[in-house]
This record gives sequence, structure tokens and C-alpha cells, in this order.
Amino acid sequence: MDIALLYFDDCPNWKIADERLAAIAAERPDLTVSRHLVDTIEEAERVGFYGSPSILVDGIDVFAEPDDGVGLSCRVYRTPDGPAGAPTEEQLRAALAVSDRAMR
Repeated sequence: MDIALLYFDDCPNWKIADERLAAIAAERPDLTVSRHLVDTIEEAERVGFYGSPSILVDGIDVFAEPDDGVGLSCRVYRTPDGPAGAPTEEQLRAALAVSDRAMR
């Protein structure tokens, strides 16, 4: 399974998401995590960048919501503890489990 972490440098939250993805990837040899710097609005529009960090599983933004806007901004995630700059490790695991089931 390919996971892409899309981010831009001015948002510190991508580093938190990166740490959480690295922890999960250390347990799952079937995961490949890559990082992709998005640094222009044109690129954000081209790749459908909903803010930093964005997490794509096999090319699909697993946390995208219908009203999300594309652009160079920090993204806010709904977590059990309230709004946060990155999904929790549990939310990431759940999203990967859904993707696992969809691939079968």
C-alpha cells in the first residue's frame, strides 16, 4: 500500500503526521510512505491538496470532506480530542484498515 504525505514547509503539523505514519509503517512492511512537498498554489490545485498535511492512500485522500478547499494552508482534522493539525494514530490505522478491506 502506498501512502503519500503531502505538505508545505510553513505548516508544522506535517511533522506530527510523518511521525505517526512512520510508527505505523515500522509495524507494517506492506506500507510505503513517501513525502511530497507542495509549494505553489498551481501544484496544490493540480494534485488536489486540501492543506497540510494531506494523507493519500493509493492516491486517495482518505480524510477529504466534500467542503474542503484546495490551497496552501494548514489542515484541521476532527479527532476524538477536538480539532487538531494531524489525525491521531488510531484514525490513521482505521483509515488504512478501510483501505485494506476495499482492496480485497
